[in-house]
Parts: sequence; structure tokens; C-alpha cells
Amino acid sequence: MRFATLDSFIGEGRALLGKGPVALIFVEDETEIESTLRHHLKCGFGAVLALMPDAFALKDIADPRVHRIGFDCASPEVLADAVNRFIEAAPGLWFYYCFNAEYLFFPFCESRSVGELLAFHGEEKRDAMLTYVVDLYADTEADDQPVLLDRAHLDRAGYYALARIDPATGHPRERQLDFFGGLRWRYEEHIPPKSRRIDRVALFRAAPSLRLLPDHRFAEQEYNTYSCPWHHNLTAAICSFRTAKALKRNPGSRHAIDSFLWRSSTRFEWHSRQLLDLGLMEPGQWF
Repeated sequence: MRFATLDSFIGEGRALLGKGPVALIFVEDETEIESTLRHHLKCGFGAVLALMPDAFALKDIADPRVHRIGFDCASPEVLADAVNRFIEAAPGLWFYYCFNAEYLFFPFCESRSVGELLAFHGEEKRDAMLTYVVDLYADTEADDQPVLLDRAHLDRAGYYALARIDPATGHPRERQLDFFGGLRWRYEEHIPPKSRRIDRVALFRAAPSLRLLPDHRFAEQEYNTYSCPWHHNLTAAICSFRTAKALKRNPGSRHAIDSFLWRSSTRFEWHSRQLLDLGLMEPGQWF
């Protein structure tokens, strides 16, 4: 179905969310819109919402779970406000959000659904799941097309984490880290400091008064933790062409980068096993 605005969906389409989980796809441009939607349908989401400007073309996808909503995600604040509208409208429902040309992977996703993933995660008393945004890029020069699914590469090294300091106390926050790596690390001179982190709490259960902040963290600090106090929990990865697109389009970076490839580039296999082997997501106790 198609809705003219977010307000009209919240007012008229709430029942289409069903029991979830729900994927919110924020469409910034016309790159790989259909492949993004189809990937998340394959993951097993109960509803996939494409929030996108009316001017963007969208080929018909014959799946009743897909709904188009008129929306312009021109700034991080607007995106966070939209997610918070869904939180208010559907407390208790699991949500996921990403941008077009981003693809969710989780442990064993080839044989298990996102619903099974979140059911297990919920049984471990977890209401949010940390995801790492893993930069993808094509093996072409930066002036060429950086988004080619069949020629996608990622970095197999260069990832690190720093303690996340609580500004109120000056001490590290418990079970929270700031993660870095990928293109945002290699080309950090072209990336604003506030945009260099690769961690995003993209899977979460809506709750009354819960609020997403523009920096992809939540006001409720427990939602920002990578695990419970007792053992490691599941994490997931969002494999994303978004940074490669930005570096190609930015006049200050597109001519400064001959190629995104370097000694630690490797072909992306589009399989969760590769991400697990590289330590880019954690299976926790889920076997």
C-alpha cells in the first residue's frame, strides 16, 4: 500500500505493522531501492516500510508486506523523529531501521529468520541489539560506480573500539564502546568526527518514553549496551554502501581517492559465515 505522509500511515496504517518485526527503510536516493527491500523481505520481517520522497521511482514488488510512505529524510534529526513516531505508535513491537543500499546480516541468517533471532534475544532479557555498519564498496575507481552488488568488497582488518565516556561522570559507561573502522576510518579526514562511529542500535523493542537520538544511540542507556552483564549476546551487521556513495559524491573526496581497494580488502561473499569469521558480529549463546 501507499501512504502520502508519515502522519497518514500512523493514523490509518497502524494495523499493517502486525506483530512485527518491522523494517523501516529510509530511502536517501534511488540507489538499489528494490534490492534493499527484497533483502529485508527475505530476512523475514513482518512488514517492510519504504520511507521515501514521492519523486523516487519504485518498481512494484508483489509482496503485501511492503508499504510506501512519502518522506524526505534530509537530516539525522528528521530520521530520529520518524523512528520515535513509530515507537510511540507501537510500544512492544520490534523495529529495525536502515537506509537504502544497506543490508542486514545476522548469525545463521541463511537458515533462520529475523523473528527467530529476536525471539531468542528477547528470551535473554534483551530489548535492543547492537549492529555494526560494515562498509561495502565496489572494486572500481572512486569516480566510477561505487555500488555494484556483484563486485562488493569490505575491509577484513582495521576495526577497533574505544571506551565510551559518560560526560556527566567522566568515567567509561558500562558495557558501551564506540566502534570504528572501514571507509570511515581509512578516509576519516573526509568524514565529520560525529559520523565516524560504525555502531548503530538498529534492532530494538519499542517501549513507552523510549527515544532514539540523532547519533543512532538511545536516551535509555541500557539500549546502547553490547551485551548483558553475564555473558556475550547476539550482535548483527549492516553491510552498507552508504559511506562509499558519500565519498564518491563529496567534491572534497571524490578526486582524492584513486580506489577504495587496499591491502586488507576482500570480496564480500554475501554470507553470514564470512562476517562471523571476521569478528564483525557475535553469535552469543545462539547455536
